[in-house]
Amino acid sequence: MKNVHYSDYLQLDKILNAQQPESDLLQQPAHDEMLFIIIHQAYELWFKQVMYEVESVNTIMKQPELNDNSPELQIVVHRLQRSVTILKVLVHQIDIMETMTPMDFLDFRDMLRPASGFQSWQFKALEARLGLQFMQRHGQEYYTSQLRPEQVALIKQVESEQPLISLLNQWLERMPFLDQSPDWFADYSAVYRSSLTEKELANLQGFESVFGEYTDTTSSIPNEDAATGNSSGSIRQLSPRACRAALFIMLYRGYPMLQQPFQLLNVLLEIDEQLSTWRYRHMNMVHRMIGTRVGTGGSTGKDYLKGAVDKHYIFREIAQLTSFLVERRRLPSLDKETEKRLGFLSHS
Repeated sequence: MKNVHYSDYLQLDKILNAQQPESDLLQQPAHDEMLFIIIHQAYELWFKQVMYEVESVNTIMKQPELNDNSPELQIVVHRLQRSVTILKVLVHQIDIMETMTPMDFLDFRDMLRPASGFQSWQFKALEARLGLQFMQRHGQEYYTSQLRPEQVALIKQVESEQPLISLLNQWLERMPFLDQSPDWFADYSAVYRSSLTEKELANLQGFESVFGEYTDTTSSIPNEDAATGNSSGSIRQLSPRACRAALFIMLYRGYPMLQQPFQLLNVLLEIDEQLSTWRYRHMNMVHRMIGTRVGTGGSTGKDYLKGAVDKHYIFREIAQLTSFLVERRRLPSLDKETEKRLGFLSHS
């Protein structure tokens, strides 16, 4: 076994010599450009790690069978939780960036044109790997316009592969407990209706649209016309059956067999929350730094970022299920066989 040296293992010669401020090359030194470079290099390294975690999760989720109480599902949840922690670090890096004042930024900003964070192909690929479809993107007409051909090809390749949200849909559709309790959803529908106040009765239309109460319960992703029942108007990625399974998991998460599945749904919502928080903080930072000026890459700056904040929610369909929950005390009782399968009764 060879001796490994710290510097060689981390290739520090490459990393520590990878900062070349444009202001130095132009002999117009701008102190804060070094900070600007290092923060963005750190972002790209963390994007690579999150992509690495999500790719490994997708590989596990692609299996035709995945035991909901298995070590593999625990690995999926663990790696996605790690991704959430990394995304929190990305949000906090903005605190460091904001130690740079607008005037500090102006010292070198014009030297960067047309470079822009909009050219981060890794971030676009990560969004696609999670499940953000082209038709859901803000600024579809130019979201790859500033990338190099090989970078566009990489993103298109990722978009052609099955994303995490699609794999989640398949996993939810395989959940057996709804088939074992065929009357459960009808009972729950009645409980939900009775829980609504007069001002909430409009929720019934959304309830029927999401869960497909009067549609084929074995169907997969609905067609585009049938899939636009959610408030965002975006293309639906979770089928009615998958949504019923996710609702069941949320409502009965106290059962041992459903605790890991609930953690999976919850961590996906956390990923969306952290991505949204990062976009929002980034938008406010850009507004603080350049006001209403155009971005270095030619975008509309804050206006473009606000559009992405409002539109780029990947797991929106899971989040909207909270509109259809009722109090625990009103939940329909599960039959003894289902309770036994969920792990609260003895199998003897």
